[in-house]
Amino acid sequence: MNNDIFPCLWFDGESKEAAEFYAQVFGGKITADTPMVMNVDLFGQKLMLLNGGPHFKKNASVSFMVICTTEDEVQQYWDRLIEGGIALMALDSYSWSKKYGWVQDKYGTTWQLYLGDKPESQKIVPTLMFIHQNDGKAMEAMEFYTKTFPDSSIGNILRYGDGGEGHPVSEPADHIQHAQFTIDGYSFYCMDNSYDHQFDFNEGISIVIMTDDQQQTDHLWNTLISDGGRESMCGWLKDKYGLSWQIVPKRLIQLMSDPDQARAQKVMQAMMKMQKIVVEELEEAYNS
Repeated sequence: MNNDIFPCLWFDGESKEAAEFYAQVFGGKITADTPMVMNVDLFGQKLMLLNGGPHFKKNASVSFMVICTTEDEVQQYWDRLIEGGIALMALDSYSWSKKYGWVQDKYGTTWQLYLGDKPESQKIVPTLMFIHQNDGKAMEAMEFYTKTFPDSSIGNILRYGDGGEGHPVSEPADHIQHAQFTIDGYSFYCMDNSYDHQFDFNEGISIVIMTDDQQQTDHLWNTLISDGGRESMCGWLKDKYGLSWQIVPKRLIQLMSDPDQARAQKVMQAMMKMQKIVVEELEEAYNS
């Protein structure tokens, strides 16, 4: 599994409290603790929590599937996550899982707790819901993402027309009910959904990609903003589906972690003026 790819959750001041909560719920540990950024290790996977202010709210267009191996495990996570939260789908037995529930926790993050047949190498899987103008584009998006990243593939695909009980008859038969894909060794799930939800992809949940060099940074940036994507600031962008990404050179983190605070500050100031991160300009600021 690739820990150079990980989700980032947006918070308005409660990232430390939330990080401690998730570490308790899932038996993880906090690996970075700063006023701006908290990192949590859950089952060997990195989760970043960003104190970004009141601008964005997390929603269920990106949820996190937690693949459990026993009914007790599902129940244990549910009992904690529902505290102060909301059930989006009741904890129950469904045709696709003997014990499953979808919950939005008190911090606005949504979790799908799923009793699987076998343990998966990646315990927590970000799940993308393609809705509104993106409804019906899950297959196209998987093809786009797997062509963009190395070591990528599309896995199992279940379409609404493939049968199965309890699934909405209103969904077009060729749309994706559930599919799995991998980018650079990191797994995602996705689905199409025609319901008129009052939310969509936003910066509340983004996907961070740590890049090795400028060539990789340029390739991912240019490809992800192509065909209707949009550049933002400080390494952030939206792709053509509205999903937010952060393309972050590893060298940026090294320079900003320099014990010489004055130099680290120069790097930070240079980065704040950038859209795509240009390492050469960061180095110039560092050495100025």
